[in-house]
Formats: sequence, C-alpha cells, structure tokens
Amino acid sequence: MSRKHVGLGIDIGGSGIKGAPVDLEKGKLADERLRIPTPQPSTPEAVAEVVGQILDHFDWKDPFGCTFPAVVQHGVTQTAANVDKTWIGADAHHVIKHVTGRKALVVNDADAAGMAEVEYGAAKGHKGTVLVSTLGTGIGSALVIGGRLVPNTELGHVELDGVDYETRAADSAREREDLSWEDWGARLTRYYQHIENLLWPDLIVVGGGVSKKFSRWSPYVSTRTPLVPAELLNEAGIIGAALLAHE
Repeated sequence: MSRKHVGLGIDIGGSGIKGAPVDLEKGKLADERLRIPTPQPSTPEAVAEVVGQILDHFDWKDPFGCTFPAVVQHGVTQTAANVDKTWIGADAHHVIKHVTGRKALVVNDADAAGMAEVEYGAAKGHKGTVLVSTLGTGIGSALVIGGRLVPNTELGHVELDGVDYETRAADSAREREDLSWEDWGARLTRYYQHIENLLWPDLIVVGGGVSKKFSRWSPYVSTRTPLVPAELLNEAGIIGAALLAHE
C-alpha cells in the first residue's frame, strides 16, 4: 500500500486518547490502534504530549487528523465538555504543532465520525442530507449534505420540553434512570421527530456504543426518515480524522 493512501487519525476523549494509521482506500485501520489514558488534568499541553507519543509510536512525521470532544472553529476549541476547561479558547492547531512538531487538523469528534460513515460506512454513496447521531454520554451530531460537512452542528443540545434534551435522550440518561428500551425509544422518537421537522434529512445514522444493540431499541423509535446503525463503531473517529486531514 503506497504511503499516499495512508493517513493517521487520533481520537481524543475524556478517558482515553487513541490513534492508528488508516488505509484511506478501504476506510480501515492499517495497524493496531494504540490507546493511552487521557492525562489528568487534561490540559492542552499534557494532551498534546500524549498525541506526540502516539505519533512517535507509529513513526509518523506527516500532517495528521485529530478529533476533539468540543466545538472546533478554525482550529480553536470553543468548548470543553469532558476535558480540562483550559481548552476553552485554546488554539489547538498551534499547541499540538508546538508540542509535537507536526501539523494537525483538529475537528469535532462527531463530525469526524460522521464523515467516516458517509465515506466508508452506513451512509456510503449517499448524495442527500445525512444526519449522523452519536448516542453516548451526550448526543453528538454530524450533518453532511451532498458529501459536504456542515461543522459543529451541536444538535444534541436542542431545547425540548424546557430542557437540553440530551439530558433525557442520551444513552447515559437511559442508564442513569434505568429506562426500558421502550421508554428510551419514546424519548428518542421525541428527539428525532423534532430534528426531522427542522432539517428534513434523507437518512439518520446512529452511532455510539448502543448502536451495537440497534435491534433491541430501534423498533420503539418512530421516524419518517430511514434510521440505520453506524458501521464503523469505535474506529469512526480515527478514520474520519485521518480522512479529513488527508483531504
């Protein structure tokens, strides 16, 4: 496999930072991924040091892609949900390049996963409006229209029934309240029907760990839009980051 068809993606999360080279023709990892626990406190410099360790492990000298659990606007991290608050307003591109000596494209984690699903996964070849929705601690979203990403949509934070609705419909809410699949499905129906009325997507792809149990809860979700499980699962962020950096 020629080097020009290989990228490298790193997925920064609140508990772990993982990365691997990616075969960009197949949309698959080209080597076993390396995971290192996220340093505490997870300051920009400390996280960048771990990113550098992953790059060194794979002897990677070229530009690479990096996901981050926040709004990322032109390389600046504007929010910080599960990482140190010093990330708010940080120039992530500058910090990572300064610490690692290599250039990174930093993107929102849901956006990276969404692009991977559109390019290689459940929405491959789809030319319409695709919403990729990740159900986990919160609700992440990626909106892709005609193959082009609309970055930082943050659709998990829509206000419904007087609350930020991810507090009721995320997978963490299901676990916290010990909801049955049916009761959780009713909340997801409320959420997705609201999003449908705002955006009229052609396809909704659901990611996050619970997508592995799609057949157990999806019968209780009613949408007019086709609803399908994500295919790339835990590797989507790494693959999408490598793809976006390569492009």
